[in-house]
Amino acid sequence: MARFMAERFNTVFVPEVAREIIDSNNFTLDDVIRIGQAQLQRVESMTPSANKLLICDTDLITTRVYAQHYLGKFPEQLTELERLEHFDAYFLFDVDIPWVADGLRDINAPEKRKAMFNMFKDALEQKNIAYHLIQGNYEERSRLVENLLSQFIKNL
Repeated sequence: MARFMAERFNTVFVPEVAREIIDSNNFTLDDVIRIGQAQLQRVESMTPSANKLLICDTDLITTRVYAQHYLGKFPEQLTELERLEHFDAYFLFDVDIPWVADGLRDINAPEKRKAMFNMFKDALEQKNIAYHLIQGNYEERSRLVENLLSQFIKNL
């Protein structure tokens, strides 16, 4: 969705940098710190190239949730990095479409999807971050995100 919307709005997007650093769910707290630093650095380096919008596939809150899920804790340095991150809009994608294996997602993740979704939702709410809940099939999701981003640009 991030890549698609970046193309639609003629701008750039920041991918999920973790996928460039790790290739399995067997990672350490040091890896989490490296992921957080790299994600933040990528956002900073790509911001000047953005055309009104910089669309990010993920963020440090997501990194925190995954660290908590897989490792049972997260490094305090991640909390410090989170303070440097700010987004004008946040999209939380529901788990109402079929699960697709991608090499990093757990084999048994289909059964855990709602629990993971709730972890992301709780993390946003604990940080008092407003978000747009994105639901529906792929076309409905795309249309909703596009409309929200168009409205955001109008209000700039």
